[in-house]
Amino acid sequence: MSYLPLAAAMQHSEVLLVAVLIQLGVIIGVARLFGILFRKFGQPVVVGEIVAGVTLGPSVFGKLEVLLGYTNHRFSHAIFDPALSEIFTVLAELGLVLLLFLVGLEFDFSHLKRSHKSALGISSMGVILPFGLGWLLAHGIHPYLEGVHKEGSEALVPVDLHGFALFMGTAMAITALPVLGRMMLEFNITRTRLATITISAAAVDDATGWILLAAVSAMVRSQFQIMETLQMIGLTIGFVLAMLFIVRPIMVRWIRWSMKRHDGGLGLNAMTILLIVIFLCSMATSTIGIFAIFGAFVLGAVLSDQGVFREAVTRELRSFVTVFFLPIFFTYTGLRTDIDTLNSGMLWMIAGAVIAAAVLGKFGGCAIAARVSGNAWRESLCVGAMMNTRGLMELIVINVGYNLGIIPRSVFCMLVFMALVTTFMTTPLLKVLKRGTELDEPMEKSRFGRVRVKAS
Repeated sequence: MSYLPLAAAMQHSEVLLVAVLIQLGVIIGVARLFGILFRKFGQPVVVGEIVAGVTLGPSVFGKLEVLLGYTNHRFSHAIFDPALSEIFTVLAELGLVLLLFLVGLEFDFSHLKRSHKSALGISSMGVILPFGLGWLLAHGIHPYLEGVHKEGSEALVPVDLHGFALFMGTAMAITALPVLGRMMLEFNITRTRLATITISAAAVDDATGWILLAAVSAMVRSQFQIMETLQMIGLTIGFVLAMLFIVRPIMVRWIRWSMKRHDGGLGLNAMTILLIVIFLCSMATSTIGIFAIFGAFVLGAVLSDQGVFREAVTRELRSFVTVFFLPIFFTYTGLRTDIDTLNSGMLWMIAGAVIAAAVLGKFGGCAIAARVSGNAWRESLCVGAMMNTRGLMELIVINVGYNLGIIPRSVFCMLVFMALVTTFMTTPLLKVLKRGTELDEPMEKSRFGRVRVKAS
C-alpha cells in the first residue's frame, strides 16, 4: 500500500509529460511551417513565427472553433491545456534569458564607435519623437481602457497613468536590432553606406531602449517611490559596473584559457560554467527588480568583443534557442493576444492610432533626420523603413509591460499588432523605395530580389 502514492504521482507526471510534449510538438511545428511560408513571400522567418503564435491563440484558432460550433474551445483546450500555462510561462522566460544573452553577445559596439553625425541624429530622432508620441497618446487613450490584473488580486484595478505613459513611450521607441541585422544579411546590403548608418543608429536606439525599459521597470516596481526607485537604479548601475570591471576580466581570462584548451571550441564543462554564470546574472537583476533578462543581456554585451568565443557559443546555443525556445515565447505571446479585447469601435480606433503613432514617430522621424543629415529623399525613406522594424524586441518589451501590470489586455493586443505591422512592412517598403539608391543592386542580387514588388 505504501507504493500507491508513488505510483499515482508517477502516473500523474507521465500524463503531464505527454500533455507538454503534445503542446511542444504543435508549437515548434507550426512556428517552423509559418516561418518557411513567410520566407517564400519575402518576409523574414521571425515574422512568420510571430504570426504563428497569434494564429494559435484565441484571435484565430479560438475564433475558428467558435465558427465550427465548438464554443467550449474543446480542441484548443486539448492542445493548449490552460493548466499547463505556468510551465510554458517558465519555459518562455528561460528562453528569453538565453536569447537575450545571445543578443548581448552579438551586440556590435563598433557600430557605436563608427557612428557619425548622421547616425546619431537619426538615432536621437528615432527615440525622442516616438517616445513623445507614445507618451502623449497614452494620456489620450487612458480614460477608455479597462483595468489590469495585479498579482494576488482577482479584481481589475485601474491602469496607472504614469507607468502606462512611460511604458507606451518606451514601446514606441524600440527598434529590433537583431531582426534588422538579420534582414540586412538576407537583403545583401550589410556593406552599403546606408546600412552602416542605419545599423549604427539602431544600435544606439537599442541600447537607449534597454536603459529606458530598465528605468521604467524600476519606477513601476517601486510604485514611483523616489527612494526605492533611486535604490533600484543605483543597484542597476552598480551591477553594470561590477560586470564591466569585475566579472568581465575574470570571464575573459577564463574564456581564453578554456578556448585554448578546447582548440577554439567549448567543452561540456565550459558550457556548464557559462550557463551557471548566465543564470547567476539573471538572478541578480531579478533580485534588483528589473527582470532576469537584463542580467543575461548585460553579460552577453560585456563579452561581445570575444569573437572566437561568440562564434563557439552561437554554434552551441543559437539553433536550439531559435527552434525550441523562441516558438514557445511567440506562442505564449499569441495566447495572450485576444482580438475580443478590442470589443468596441473606439478601441479599434485607438489600435489604429497606436500603429499610426509608431510608424509616424519611427519611420517619419528617422526619415526626416536622415534627410536633414544630407541624404536624398529615397535614401532617407529607406533608412526610416529599416528603423521602423520592431519584431522580437517589441514583443519582449510588451510582455515586460504586461507582467508588470501596467498595460491591459486590449493594449497588449494593439501593441502585438503594431509589432507585426511595422516588421511586416519593412520588406515591401524597401523593395519600392530602393530604386535609384545604393541598396538597389545588392538587393536585386539577393534572393529577396526574386520576389517582385511594383515600384512607384
